[in-house]
Amino acid sequence: MDYKATLDYLYSQLPMFTRDGASAFKKDLTNTLEMCERLGNPQHQFKSVHVGGTNGKGSTSHMLAAILQTAGYKTGLYTSPHLKDFRERIRINGDMISEQHVVDFVAGHKTDFEEIKPSFFEMTVAMAFDAFAKESVDIAVIEVGLGGRLDSTNVITPLLSVITNIGWDHVNMLGDTLQLIAGEKAGIIKPGVPVIIGEYQSEVADVFTTKAELENAPIAFASALWDIRETTVEKPGLDSIKEKLDFVIVKSDSPLMNYHLQLDLPGTYQLKNVKAVLSAVGELRHQGFVITDEHTREALRQVKTLTGLHGRWEVLNHHPLTICDTGHNPEGITEVLKNIRSVDYHRLHFVMGVVNDKDISKILAMLPGDAIYYFCKPDIPRGLEAEILKQKAESFGLQGKTYPSVLTAFNAARANAGEDDLVFAGGSTFVVAEVV
Repeated sequence: MDYKATLDYLYSQLPMFTRDGASAFKKDLTNTLEMCERLGNPQHQFKSVHVGGTNGKGSTSHMLAAILQTAGYKTGLYTSPHLKDFRERIRINGDMISEQHVVDFVAGHKTDFEEIKPSFFEMTVAMAFDAFAKESVDIAVIEVGLGGRLDSTNVITPLLSVITNIGWDHVNMLGDTLQLIAGEKAGIIKPGVPVIIGEYQSEVADVFTTKAELENAPIAFASALWDIRETTVEKPGLDSIKEKLDFVIVKSDSPLMNYHLQLDLPGTYQLKNVKAVLSAVGELRHQGFVITDEHTREALRQVKTLTGLHGRWEVLNHHPLTICDTGHNPEGITEVLKNIRSVDYHRLHFVMGVVNDKDISKILAMLPGDAIYYFCKPDIPRGLEAEILKQKAESFGLQGKTYPSVLTAFNAARANAGEDDLVFAGGSTFVVAEVV
């Protein structure tokens, strides 16, 4: 099989969460452990950092990987989902694994797939761990797929765990209270392994401290360790939209320790993620990794170049100004709207698509009533029909038309927008995948 045929086989044969939703979410680690066993337990053959949380875990993982690469470490990076190419999920020093690697792995383990019947995600985790072990990476940054406790990635024993924050997402699988969701995310806290929690949230903090105590795991809340003192994200005009975040961050207990940093991910929500990243770097230094302040500065200036991250408050075009973002739950959309409000535009054209297995009423209630909406269905079976989305949106006073695809909606928005208008595409990672 060539690469395309291999992907067709994977997509058609294995249960896939992005396509099938909750039915593809396996409720235990048996399949992953069995796959790893047959591969010689590669998950024990490299050092790792495990990154979970509701929002920001992808950005945090990419920033950490960029810093480790810049410091000279051969760095694996496992993330999900991909936007354009399956191989985005598995990178070494920023480079995607080769098409041939994917072909050879699948060809060599077809019998295992047929016997174990792993999900698509379980298979990709096994492929990533196998690649990182074979390539002898110095360290790998592993992003949790969904939840934590029962996520396929949770077979590693990392040097450090990071949990960015807790929000309302995947409640049909993780629980319908923030405490229950936090309990699932806290499942990546391991015996004796330090854990950094990105944001202190009073309603769930004790879930983490209790679990950390139980596991004898040192715990720190990054939001309490760092203060942002200055940031130059003033309200920009359409032509001066910032594509870098420029800020000064100070260690809370040592005000003289301050860092002037630039980040090529301009969404202001990244300031929360940076605190978790710098806290993680501090812990890795404590464990013997040689990472200088200059490594950190250099890496954060070019995360996108170093690791291939896309879709985070990303400027796609300037005339009219066109931006996309993968934020897709109430907390993510809150941050998106803050950033939209920071732009000085005349009219907002909002290209919106969502998946069909989430309650979107909280999101619809937040969206601006004076925007023009372009409703579309992401090109996956889980996508919500554009007409249904339009009807739901209208009950919240949102007006717009339906379009047969994300691209037709996107092109219509750009065609209709004036020079002083803003076009935004989002609502789902799968909308962003079609426009980047």
